Amino acid sequence: MSELDKALVERAFRLMGQRLQLEDAGTFHIVVCGGASPIAASLVSRTTRDVDVVALLDADGQLVSPDPLPEDLLDVAATVADDLALPANWLNNGPSRGIGGLFQMGLPEGLLARLSRRDYGPKLSVHFVGRLDQIFFKVYAAVDQGPGRHVADLTALQPTDSEMEAAARWAMTHDVSDGFRMVLKQMISVLGYSHVAEAL
Repeated sequence: MSELDKALVERAFRLMGQRLQLEDAGTFHIVVCGGASPIAASLVSRTTRDVDVVALLDADGQLVSPDPLPEDLLDVAATVADDLALPANWLNNGPSRGIGGLFQMGLPEGLLARLSRRDYGPKLSVHFVGRLDQIFFKVYAAVDQGPGRHVADLTALQPTDSEMEAAARWAMTHDVSDGFRMVLKQMISVLGYSHVAEAL
């Protein structure tokens, strides 16, 4: 199975848009976070295993839950997975699945205005989250899931002190436990933001 780099992400979305148009399916607006978002924006140079859908946009341009993802969208994604030898769940709503998901717990304020839109034909628009929101999500994911790609991405995004503090405070609204706060403070201290950690 192929991992997705910037070119393959673009190719997969183009194929999805073409198939949605060919099948006269519905029109979809998906909001993408995770590794695919900074990769698409050329903020990091690496591959990703999947494309994470954190929200959808409705006909009025408002954020709505991606849980569940529409069947027509999943069917086309499955066909593209076969065409490009991608993992079966390459397009998924993992970050916003279930009651503890990011959408369900609350997205960063102002995220909608910071989205970057790309159209792949008349049936598919992909809205990539902005750099600030990527920082928010990466801080939370790095503490929640441990070091690795999330920390590497966070370092590449080069948060300012104020961005790191805002991201940390947002992350603590999603996990209010003392254990999470302790690990969070340790992590951002190691990353060179000890003065921010002291303020939390």
